Amino acid sequence: MAPEPLGASETAAASTVPTRTALRAARRKHRRHLAYGVVATLLVAVMVLTGAAYLKLNGNITRVDVSRILGRRPSTSSVAPGASTPLNILVMGSDTRQGIGTTEYGKDTIEGGAHSDTNLVVHLSADRSRALVVSIPRDSMTMAPKKCDDPNSTVANGELRQWNYNYNLGGPGCVMKTVEGLTGIYLDHFIVVDFRGFQSMVDALGGVEVCTATAIDDADSKFTLSPGRHVLDGKQALGYVRVRKTLGDGSDLNRIKRQQAFLSSVAQKATSTRLLLRPDRLFAFLDAATSSMTSDPGLSLTTMTSIAHSLRNLGIKNIEFVTVPVEVYPADPNRVQWKDSAKALWAAIRDDRPLPGTPTDSGPSTPTSTATVDSPLTVRPDKITVAISNDSGVTGLAVQAGEALRVQGFVIDGYRNGQAGATKGTLGLCGKGRSEAARTVAAAFPGAILKQDSSAGAVIVVHLGVGAANPVEVPNRLGDAALPPMTVTASDSETLQTRNAGQDICN
Repeated sequence: MAPEPLGASETAAASTVPTRTALRAARRKHRRHLAYGVVATLLVAVMVLTGAAYLKLNGNITRVDVSRILGRRPSTSSVAPGASTPLNILVMGSDTRQGIGTTEYGKDTIEGGAHSDTNLVVHLSADRSRALVVSIPRDSMTMAPKKCDDPNSTVANGELRQWNYNYNLGGPGCVMKTVEGLTGIYLDHFIVVDFRGFQSMVDALGGVEVCTATAIDDADSKFTLSPGRHVLDGKQALGYVRVRKTLGDGSDLNRIKRQQAFLSSVAQKATSTRLLLRPDRLFAFLDAATSSMTSDPGLSLTTMTSIAHSLRNLGIKNIEFVTVPVEVYPADPNRVQWKDSAKALWAAIRDDRPLPGTPTDSGPSTPTSTATVDSPLTVRPDKITVAISNDSGVTGLAVQAGEALRVQGFVIDGYRNGQAGATKGTLGLCGKGRSEAARTVAAAFPGAILKQDSSAGAVIVVHLGVGAANPVEVPNRLGDAALPPMTVTASDSETLQTRNAGQDICN
């Protein structure tokens, strides 16, 4: 006999009793929530540490006030009072060998003092949904202040200098001043971490996994490693991230890629282990991090905890690494200079936008009169004749767009080469009475602007300029053939190669 159905009160009572499966799912969800945000995972826990532990960690940090030498600075983000704001932190890795107990990685610099061989600008979006880590190559040749300790000495009236000499000449303040002067980005804080702290933090995590496709045998660091995956302790990890001359082309750019993969692995390790459930390991990590840290007076442990708390919902897949786009410096092939496309990278950070070329990048927030598909399209593609003008100067752009329209049913009247640079983005011209047909065409080009032009007649003329988007499917297309591969682009900015912190470290 089938069991009798539960009454309403019994059903309600039964629904409040958690099953073992539900409890396990809840615990997994809770652990995933705790894993969101590398910094959050580590620092929010400071809130629950004893007062003595908190004071020790806070006291570990060396404070350096560089405000007096910075001079005139970029403006901060203009937002409503009390609203969340973007946050930019300059992180430097000092190559001083003091305190590491070995000379395997060489002695201190010829000039004396240290260089900043690792330079990162960490950008946290205002809504804390994105974190971007920008690597600045140490061999970059850029303008820099002549006298770092003089507030009136700026990038604009400065001299050309290799990047990692800025730290050697004027410490973190000089690097901070140079970054702000070159990029127009306001830096809220800075952090310097030395070799000793790097080793200790890796050891406190219980080692970090790396992946190498080729064998490593580097005499300078006395470091060897066979191909494949390996878990490295602190000393080994330091050798791994510093190897340069014996791998690939020996450039700093390849080393940066390896360091970004390593930081991704650190993020994955820190968020996948039960670090919060191991007070000894958690404290060891935080003790190592703060003991090797130099920062500005404003970056107290309380401030770091507040920042970490704001990142509590940030997953590692929302952390991206990117390198400033560079090219060979003409005067010295062993040095690099920033490409013009670097301007778009810094502009995205200043405007708190996604990187150029990413699907969510909407460009600068300037109003435009663009075509939209707010209402159903009323003219079918096979009733529309389109002529395409290539005004971008990029070979093959018009033919590629034409083929993408043809497979959807549009009739292609022909192609022409317009004046390069005459058009920005996509411009559609239509004759009188052809506005509905033009709307269908514009639906294929995101961001297209439509204008009436009597010379167009019955044909819709599409002008593709610099920054024009490649065609997409229109809602009322004919057929189901796939659009051809879009191998040509008219983007006005270089598509930046990024690394997601959550991707496989072997990729």
